[in-house]
Amino acid sequence: MIIAVPKEVMQGENRVALTPDTASKLIKKGFEVNVEKGAGMNAGFTDDQYSGAGAKLFDNVEELYQSAEIVLKVQRPIEHPGLGKNEADMIKEGTLLICFTYSLHYPEAAKQAADKGINMIGMEAIPRTTLAQKMDALSSQANIAGYKSVILAANYLGKIFPLMMTAAGTIQPARVVIMGAGVAGLQALGTARRLGAIVEVSDIRPTVKEEVQSLGGRFIEVPTEENMQDEGGYAKEASEEFLQKQKQLIFKHVSEADIVITTALVPGRKAPILVTEEMVKKMRPGSVVLDMAVEFGGNCEISEKGETVVKHGVTIIGEPNLPSLVATNSSDVYSKNLMSLLDHISKEGKIELNLEDEIVKGSLICYNKEVVNERTKALLS
Repeated sequence: MIIAVPKEVMQGENRVALTPDTASKLIKKGFEVNVEKGAGMNAGFTDDQYSGAGAKLFDNVEELYQSAEIVLKVQRPIEHPGLGKNEADMIKEGTLLICFTYSLHYPEAAKQAADKGINMIGMEAIPRTTLAQKMDALSSQANIAGYKSVILAANYLGKIFPLMMTAAGTIQPARVVIMGAGVAGLQALGTARRLGAIVEVSDIRPTVKEEVQSLGGRFIEVPTEENMQDEGGYAKEASEEFLQKQKQLIFKHVSEADIVITTALVPGRKAPILVTEEMVKKMRPGSVVLDMAVEFGGNCEISEKGETVVKHGVTIIGEPNLPSLVATNSSDVYSKNLMSLLDHISKEGKIELNLEDEIVKGSLICYNKEVVNERTKALLS
């Protein structure tokens, strides 16, 4: 079967779905790989590396799409800026498209794919099970985003992170508050601690307290009787009463912080507001807030998607695509996630979608001209 890898056209997206190394491994497994010229350039992979790995290069993206039975992308299909038509319109019927669909936020893209007869797997919908760990692209990208969030915030802070004893006196360590102890939050905690900061972490799930402490963080605990996580291990949407309690407790910690990093997302919902404008006003001038949830509404009341702004003396970073800023590593791990998924759903280079398989069932968004993901279907009805 032939795999097509186009250049990503979404603004600010530097990643590529397949690296030359993974392309070479897939070719050995019996697939053919076609790549659009320049697809990997922004991630540090050259056309020569792809052709050296055995991939065929294409100048014309429409021909590329027409050549393949499987399309691997990072982002969902959107309007192609150079051609004035949607990428989905160039993909032929019956093709399997694998990418981040975020169909609970963009259900219309799922409907469009179904109408075109494109079978679509959403990488964000891969179940969080032991068997699916190698395919868990949400985690692999969040891991890198967590690291980059600290580096980016540190860049805007006019202070250093570690405690430093100098002849001119002692420099106190920076204080970092992280909201959300998922994959991104824990990586941010580890990175900030390695740089020498004092780190406090808040999360609605009391079960993550030990993980936070094992990485050297202090856990900000909100007492609650509510069960705060769903069956998949993701944070659930919290009640108003809980969020109110959390805000009151967080207020003091945020006002004393040099950096606040927010990572809280609820699949399919607008991100909860955790840092209010009132909290930002109480922060010290020169402090930094980095809102990792800005693409889906934002955890900070006054963050702006795609912008870094200064409000009330505080720098607020609204970078919607942190993994894209570390495109080489992000592409590498995403590419391996895709290869593990292809290994799972294929035999000797041929795709076999078993609809009873837990991973296929959980991640399949469109199949046979229908939107089959129940939650996406409910949003469209």
